[in-house]
Amino acid sequence: MAKDGTARGGPRPGTGPKRKPLVEKLEAGNLEGATVFPIPDDLEGWDMPPVKEYMKARQKNGKDLVAPQIYKETWEWLKARNCEKIVNPQLLEEYAMAVSRWIQCEDAISEFGFLAKHPTTGMATTSPYVNMAQNFQKQMNNAWYQIYQIVRENCSVAYSGPNPQDNVMEILLNRKG
Repeated sequence: MAKDGTARGGPRPGTGPKRKPLVEKLEAGNLEGATVFPIPDDLEGWDMPPVKEYMKARQKNGKDLVAPQIYKETWEWLKARNCEKIVNPQLLEEYAMAVSRWIQCEDAISEFGFLAKHPTTGMATTSPYVNMAQNFQKQMNNAWYQIYQIVRENCSVAYSGPNPQDNVMEILLNRKG
């Protein structure tokens, strides 16, 4: 409590010791503070929720978004780790759309270049697609970190190996050719 009566200070979010993944807690036998959900033998997997129409919309340039493909790959990756039920579908949609928009901006940069003509001075300036691509990439990474953190903290099986984030550049490069 500060002298003026307001509650300020205290621990900041994200400080302190990092949480251990559930897999490490299970291996160490230390389940203090861990919630482990039993997996019944007759567990049926969910089908992937349908991809929303706005993710399939044809773009002004005539190309299709890759959002449905990213959404499906990410869903399958989560399902393989039994985490598809604990990740919010809106977070998956946000990730898929950010990846798709980033790829769309990269296509535009390849087509129009890194420079543009300033509207008032006529001088060369950075293409707006460069800034948009950086913003979408930041959104994409933030959404992925949230998804990955959920999997890391709740997955009771090893979550190593390739993940959908690894395939993003491959998708971008395949669209060029």
